[in-house]
Amino acid sequence: MTSYRTEYWTRTSGDLADRRAPIPTPEVQGNDAAADAVRIVIDPTRQYQLWEGAGAAITDSSASLFMQSMSPEQRHAILTEMFDPEQGGFSSVRISIGACDFSSQAYYSYDDLPEGVAADAALDYFSIGEGEPGAPNATKDLKNVVPVLQEILSINPAVKVMASPWSAPAWMKTSGRLDGAGRLRLGEYVGNGYRYQDTIDYVYAQYFVKFIAAYESYGIPITSVTMQNEPSNGCPWPITVWTPEELTAWGVNYLRPALDKTYPDVEIYFGDDSLRFWQRPASEYMTPAQAQAFAGAAFHTYSGLPHWVHNGTRQFPQWKAAMTERRCMLDETVAEASHVMFGEIGTWLVRNGVGLINLWNMALDEQGFPSWAGTSGRRGVITIDSGTGKVKRNLEYFMLRNYGQDVAVGSRRVASTNHTPDGRHGGLGSVAFLAPNGDLAGFLYNPTGADIEAAVTVNGNGARWQTVTVPAYGTVSFHKSNEESVNTTQAPADDEFEITYTPHPADDHDETIFE
Repeated sequence: MTSYRTEYWTRTSGDLADRRAPIPTPEVQGNDAAADAVRIVIDPTRQYQLWEGAGAAITDSSASLFMQSMSPEQRHAILTEMFDPEQGGFSSVRISIGACDFSSQAYYSYDDLPEGVAADAALDYFSIGEGEPGAPNATKDLKNVVPVLQEILSINPAVKVMASPWSAPAWMKTSGRLDGAGRLRLGEYVGNGYRYQDTIDYVYAQYFVKFIAAYESYGIPITSVTMQNEPSNGCPWPITVWTPEELTAWGVNYLRPALDKTYPDVEIYFGDDSLRFWQRPASEYMTPAQAQAFAGAAFHTYSGLPHWVHNGTRQFPQWKAAMTERRCMLDETVAEASHVMFGEIGTWLVRNGVGLINLWNMALDEQGFPSWAGTSGRRGVITIDSGTGKVKRNLEYFMLRNYGQDVAVGSRRVASTNHTPDGRHGGLGSVAFLAPNGDLAGFLYNPTGADIEAAVTVNGNGARWQTVTVPAYGTVSFHKSNEESVNTTQAPADDEFEITYTPHPADDHDETIFE
């Protein structure tokens, strides 16, 4: 029978009445105690994907709240609470390459040209900003994003930084604009001749290289990139639209070779879009040899049918999978927020191969702003009062903290019984992980509006069960260890301030496909 020196169990209800509240370690009992409970068997002998971490996006909007709405003491306290491995343990962030919709500044790229200059094949005008990081006169990324990332990395130097462009520089696009759905001028020549390096394709790959080098000069290593945020989304904010075939060709022929010559350890994730992008299997437009250019598939979960995830995760055996963007709304119902965060992302996607989670904005204010695009009603992982710097922690925070506090980076997901087919329907869901030091951690998730009694055992223990009540729309976490102690820190109480529920359009979930 497997036994552990230390066990730590917590309970988080969907309404956040309980927020990772410690509960007594359940007593080990026989079959009679588990007779009326939903049985969950954890089997560490069946091991799956590597767990690389969880976090959220440090957009300019989020970073501006940390920098402009908080005192240095407030900022350092919340960043430490989230990213310190001895506290929240967040271990990943995502940033935009150039401006995105959630920005406190006017849209920009890193190669905006002055009047009268039509092209910049040598990227002579490239700049991620001017001024010292965080200075009042700093611009672009140096105003907010770079100083916040520097502070995060001072707290946890191993935090992974993923970067994604929303738009190529305007002069590289067919539209000549950052905002709106222009396309890259693929195959067009902008140099002196018809050489490989004279194409927009080549220059745009060098744009990525210069971005990575610029961030490196500020002590920020880029771990991975995607080629485009939501390449199928024809939205009014900065965007460049690509087909899967175009992304494949450009990644294989231009971006991967450019990175191999300069930053070969930087990974490229393919897709970075909602499941509608993944309606077709990647193997229909990409050969196994081409797939070697990419580290894996990246998913958003705003739209699409659940089984489409397999069109990315089950195509090439060496591919990893990452969840790279999702948010909830300020007025989200308890059930919907739970289904999205605890269910679809925290349970179902992880059970289907996802080993890295990056949610959308790490922080937004009490109205879901700032947003240069004017999009309202969104909420961040945390909500920061724009006038006082006070903080409220949303359900997203507790999903991330479940992972950051209990699941060691480098763990392997292991088999566990599951009764929800998609994180929304059915019964009790579960995920479990085995750490390199032998720790066993996991979560039970209840997608229903009534408490569920669960009984948990581990392969090798026979019919010896630990019974626990999983709250409605909530989770129970467990961390079993042979160490003398584990991380038992608690999130501080929220501050009090008013939330403004701004109107917003409903998300589009119509998955009708017209033939």
